[in-house]
Amino acid sequence: MMKQWISAVFLTCTMSVSMFVMPAQAKDLPDFTELAEKQGPTVVNISITSVVHGGGGMGFPGMPNDENLQELLRRFGIPGMPGLPGQEGGQDYKTQSLGSGFIISSDGYILTNAHVVSEADEVLVKLSDKREFKAKIIGADKRTDVALIKIEATGLPKVVVGDPTTLKVGEWVAAIGSPFGLENTMTAGIVSAKGRALPQENYVPFIQTDVAINPGNSGGPLFNLRGEVVGVNSQIYSKSGGSMGLSFSIPIDVAIDISNQLKATGRISRGWLGIGIQEVTKDLADSFGLKQTSGALIAGVEKNSPADKGGLEVGDIILKFDGKPIVTSGDLPRVVASIKPGKVVPVEIVRKGASKTLQLGVGEMPNEQAEAPASSKEPSKPEANKIGLTLRELTPQQKKKLNGKNGLLVVESVGAAAQAGIRRGDVILGLNNNESQSVDLFNKQINAVAAGKTVAVLVLRGENTLYVPIKVSK
Repeated sequence: MMKQWISAVFLTCTMSVSMFVMPAQAKDLPDFTELAEKQGPTVVNISITSVVHGGGGMGFPGMPNDENLQELLRRFGIPGMPGLPGQEGGQDYKTQSLGSGFIISSDGYILTNAHVVSEADEVLVKLSDKREFKAKIIGADKRTDVALIKIEATGLPKVVVGDPTTLKVGEWVAAIGSPFGLENTMTAGIVSAKGRALPQENYVPFIQTDVAINPGNSGGPLFNLRGEVVGVNSQIYSKSGGSMGLSFSIPIDVAIDISNQLKATGRISRGWLGIGIQEVTKDLADSFGLKQTSGALIAGVEKNSPADKGGLEVGDIILKFDGKPIVTSGDLPRVVASIKPGKVVPVEIVRKGASKTLQLGVGEMPNEQAEAPASSKEPSKPEANKIGLTLRELTPQQKKKLNGKNGLLVVESVGAAAQAGIRRGDVILGLNNNESQSVDLFNKQINAVAAGKTVAVLVLRGENTLYVPIKVSK
């Protein structure tokens, strides 16, 4: 009897604890219902129609001629379908794609992604109350993937703009958009990282989240729990085409700055220096005698650029720009681009181990960068040096292409140099901040380096210059 009583008490206590814990856990979870109710009307569905020339229809009577169907056929490897993009001949036809956006002013200005409305012949905006409007593209900036469009309406609900700099990793966020055309869909997750730099995306410090973002979500808002928009959903990493928990959003302060410029002038003005930069790796830091790996290493300076006129040199390491710390090389383009052209700013650098501060005037980024000199690949057969480079001096014509600068052509690369990535046709411009004036001088400098030490070789390849760290073998 006693045993049965103890069991009953244990069972009762267990049930009581369970009933106590479960509501506490539920209470700690965020409630998105109010956010969805209040902010849902600020989000719009965007339908884009584009005319493709030289198509011919899908070839299937009654089938819709849209982008999703074409992508499906491509994935299943169905070849030769008339009317698929990229095929020549036939008649013009229309394609449709979907995206999202959100209202930033009650008189009809809407933010979305540049890639959503690029190449659009017609943009149709659908509100949450089912009203539809044709939209005008005010402007789009491909570098940040931000676009501003306008519909003729008044009294519209608009978002409240938040501060993305106060976001914390692990904080709850939510997205509202039209994945696969399913309007006003909400998904939620957390901030996974901040200030992400993505390949070929130098001007946006992306917010990374694990919020489910799918095709059709592009251009939609990312909200914090206070109902403030903190980002514009832009990209996903996916091998399947669907969400894999790696989503990237443009910080709203970046997007608003771009939209203000587009609204005022229809174009974007960015600060520009005219330099090529790379990361300061541990090997490069060792070769320069530095203790830290922070900063942006200058690997090239364009002649007559703001950087050239301001006194920046190849081999300088920028630690602060206009008072803002440059922790990684990816920080510099964003900081420079945000500065108004014409402004003179302080630049803290390290040059050959010594700290300096320069006053530099920021230029305006041109639409197209000037073409850099290309390397020659004429053959020669000198002997390989200590790190495996077979070099020869440039001809007068080749030096002319380098604006009179000295350089050494890589005829062959083996051993340590080849393992480091230097290859035939590269031009060696310098070694550890020293200009490469001749093959003999370069080889003497290499021979003077103790075995096991790392040297930094400045290489010109095509249009780009970069420092390559090479460990001198024993």
